[in-house]
Amino acid sequence: MNDSLLTVTEAAEHLHLSQSTIYRLVKRELLPCIKKSFGLRFRSKEIEEWLDMSRQKNYLPTLTPQERLTKSSFERLDNRGIRALASSRSKTRYDLGFGHIYQRRTKSGKVRWYLEYHDAQGKRIQKVAPLAIAKEEAAIALQEEVKGEFDRNYGIRREQGKINFAGLSDMYLDNYAKSNKKSWKEDKYRIEARMKPYFGEFGLQDINPLLLEKYRAERLETGVTKSTVNRELTIMKKMFNLAIDWELASENPVQKVKLFSEKDTAKERILSGDEETRLLSESPGYLRPVLLTALNTGMRRGEILKLRWNQVDLGKKIIRVEHTKGGKSRLIPINDVLSRELVKARDNSDGSELVFPSPKTGRPYTELKKSFKGACKRAEIENMRFHDLRHTFATRLIEEGVDLITVRDLLGHFSVRVTQRYTHSNQNLKREAVDLLAAGRARKAENSADLLHICDTGKDEVPATPLTPSNSIN
Repeated sequence: MNDSLLTVTEAAEHLHLSQSTIYRLVKRELLPCIKKSFGLRFRSKEIEEWLDMSRQKNYLPTLTPQERLTKSSFERLDNRGIRALASSRSKTRYDLGFGHIYQRRTKSGKVRWYLEYHDAQGKRIQKVAPLAIAKEEAAIALQEEVKGEFDRNYGIRREQGKINFAGLSDMYLDNYAKSNKKSWKEDKYRIEARMKPYFGEFGLQDINPLLLEKYRAERLETGVTKSTVNRELTIMKKMFNLAIDWELASENPVQKVKLFSEKDTAKERILSGDEETRLLSESPGYLRPVLLTALNTGMRRGEILKLRWNQVDLGKKIIRVEHTKGGKSRLIPINDVLSRELVKARDNSDGSELVFPSPKTGRPYTELKKSFKGACKRAEIENMRFHDLRHTFATRLIEEGVDLITVRDLLGHFSVRVTQRYTHSNQNLKREAVDLLAAGRARKAENSADLLHICDTGKDEVPATPLTPSNSIN
């Protein structure tokens, strides 16, 4: 390799390390680099020399995204903290004099370190140390928290470590998204494909509202929807909030950028009765029961594909929906149409725990997009998404007079306001409502004319079209 300058990304690829690890090595002065206003650069010759030296000394660190303890970071502990760790008899709780650290086991069985200290007003603060694995790391995290509380109370500003957006992206994915979000892979795609190429080399302090507005405008010019841009900015907003908690940034520029309104982008595609008949007739045997489940329960695609027989009670005709988007299970009654379909599926299940297993793998389907699009094409149905079946379910309930509270519970929403997005009246219902208004006015005018005729003639005549509940509006 010639003596060229490498970026952080190139150095990480060459050393087979993550970018966040590169930043940690630089911060600890373990990796030689050149610091410039536009970011970090590495001489390829120095990288090779450092790599050879590390191999000879068997020193190349195997750092993890959770930032394992090193000698330099251990030295940040004061003498009181070191003595407290060494003298404590408890293996799960330590008194460091300026606060406590202790362990708790989560519901999933993971052991995490927690911090406990008091703020300037004497209020007790308890929080998790997300990057701490060893007790020394938790002690350092506590010391940093107490120092930050002291700085905020006395208005002290310290120089922050510099990191660019690419480094923060890796830290966000490794230290937060993978362990806290089911949709972390979607976040990773958005970051790697869209956000990192645009913001990657910018330092966090260089990302401002103007730059974000330019990004939004350029993304819209590529043809993406406003909701897509909003999702990307929402991820960035969370990243900067975490950066503030991790003392990598002092403010969140995304908070000053208003998200696009998505009212005009809401899709109101509802499957008609005729379209439903055609779609079901053109669907393959494995897809038809999945579609009927969506149309008769309003369940999301992922909820249906992960559905197991221990969640289905055909005797009581109840489905218990788990693995939901909101993390809260719900019960959905089974109607006669779906009941007959599920009985067929159970008889053909061959002992599988899944209600709709893939015939090839026996595992849940990962995607039905191709077969669903094929069925829609054969049925001559355009602009239909699988999620529109859920929309159709909710809209049909509203048309039949079901109240929004019941619809909300069936869909698993936390708020009726969210439910209303799925239950807009279709154009036919709107036209019928307007036509009823016009018909009512016409009948009132006709009845008034009949009354005047009776008064003029003095005869007690009965109008030709009597006003009855069937031809009047309230």
